[in-house]
Amino acid sequence: MRTQTFARLYMEEFGETVLFDEPMSRRTTFRAGGTVAAFIKPRTVEELSWLLENAREESVPVLVMGRGSNLLFTDGKHDLAVVCLTDLNRITRQGSSLTALAGCSLGSLAAYAAGEGLAGLEFASGIPGTVGGAVYMNAGAYGGEIKDVAVSVTVLREGGIAVLPAAECGFGYRRSVFQDTGDVVLSASVALSPGEKGEIRARMAELNQRRNEKQPIDKPSAGSTFKRPQGDYAARLIEAAGLKGLTVGGAQVSVKHAGFVINTGDATASDILALMDEVQKRVFDFSGILLEPEVKIIR
Repeated sequence: MRTQTFARLYMEEFGETVLFDEPMSRRTTFRAGGTVAAFIKPRTVEELSWLLENAREESVPVLVMGRGSNLLFTDGKHDLAVVCLTDLNRITRQGSSLTALAGCSLGSLAAYAAGEGLAGLEFASGIPGTVGGAVYMNAGAYGGEIKDVAVSVTVLREGGIAVLPAAECGFGYRRSVFQDTGDVVLSASVALSPGEKGEIRARMAELNQRRNEKQPIDKPSAGSTFKRPQGDYAARLIEAAGLKGLTVGGAQVSVKHAGFVINTGDATASDILALMDEVQKRVFDFSGILLEPEVKIIR
């Protein structure tokens, strides 16, 4: 398997550990899915650059990920090198701006901002992803999105490193230009506003309480399963179609929030996909609206 041979070359080059035949149920928030040939966590940008450049040269399939909060790997074996960026997580401050490497969790960045007396990231404190993933999909919650605070994004692309101002990032609803270009997000800089630490933390606590009360955060999921259709809400349509509690195997439409498909404990990726398909079909039959998955499915 060429992917594992490639991963061993990386181990020899940098003296790092690689996990072979790694179950992605351990690495995604859905806690389901098959195995990947190699799971790699580079510790430096140099290592990441080597991985991507050599993978291109050797035609090795690579997927770059963070905390796996919006991914579902299908069951079975994937001849794929997964490059996880969570060890690239440094945060630096310059004035009222913060720059965070792609592997930094949004919760950590929001907490850091609060500790520095900087407001503007309160909405992000409960989003279970990384900075890189948040930029990639313009993550948002409670009226805030990454595009509202982003100043620039640094990316790694074939030919080197580039810095893009936010205006060139193509931010839209759960979209960015990086979904089309293949650029790998290295870091993002955000512009925040000075604020009172207690007030910032109180706002974060308020939003997190609302999230805890309304969302099934005690169950494995990928967050919102479907994108919001124009002029409506996926959860409202799913509930109106009578699908709360609908179950396939170990996967269930949450009875707490219809916008979430959850793993009740032993769901396979096939269970989850079958349930998503059934929800799409029944919502379309009920409303004429075809829901689009927000979860990225790796087949």
